[in-house]
Amino acid sequence: MARRKKLYDPTDPEPFPVSRTKIDLSVECPRCFYLDRRLGIGRPSGPPFLLNLAVDQLLKKEFDAYRERSEAHPIMAETGRNLLPAKHDDLNSWRHNFTGVRVHHVATNFTLFGAIDDLWEDQDTGEYLVVDYKSTAKKDEVTAANVWYGYWRQMEFYQYLVRGLGHEVSSLGYLVYANGDKSRPSFEGTLHFDMSLISRECNDGWVEDAVTSAHAVLQRGNPPPPGKDCSYCLYRMAEEGGAGSIDGAVF
Repeated sequence: MARRKKLYDPTDPEPFPVSRTKIDLSVECPRCFYLDRRLGIGRPSGPPFLLNLAVDQLLKKEFDAYRERSEAHPIMAETGRNLLPAKHDDLNSWRHNFTGVRVHHVATNFTLFGAIDDLWEDQDTGEYLVVDYKSTAKKDEVTAANVWYGYWRQMEFYQYLVRGLGHEVSSLGYLVYANGDKSRPSFEGTLHFDMSLISRECNDGWVEDAVTSAHAVLQRGNPPPPGKDCSYCLYRMAEEGGAGSIDGAVF
């Protein structure tokens, strides 16, 4: 039997867990966020990206081998900094989807969490750098200019969490990107990837307001209006002939 997810109850004094993806959902569409966290009506989920997950796991194993030897991975040389894969007692927990980096946000009584892919440490400054692994199969070279902006928001949320634990975290975020090579003449049971390291100065200043706004949404007695151009809410309205009702709230 599937475990029932915990729904938000404004009268419950226990901290309420809210993931990075749910905060993003609240920004995209407050109504969908309310329906999900208050009423248990989530958006339809798509199929899992198993190939991407496989690349993610293999990259973790690769960097962990360098971590164990206290050596820099060759791709780190591109940064021009004295970096090593960080050794931290909680790293395995921080990378696990069901635990992740967890921070109690006192003002909202949310437990914010998200699973990072990796953490590097600057040996000169002691700063941590949050690192995410990504894989794709773009025709063009992957650069900072054509990376989906949502990846940087994801990075900024993770930086916010690690800072929330009291660590010094660089605003510079890194994506280790694996781009599948589709130009080869045949498959032969092997995917080939071009590896690149992409960086950007990040700013987590938006996170605090997003968390506070998400809390305000969940305090409501009825669902709020949908987000601008939310295709899920538009579909609901179309299915109901232009109007629907959930727990007495018309949309």
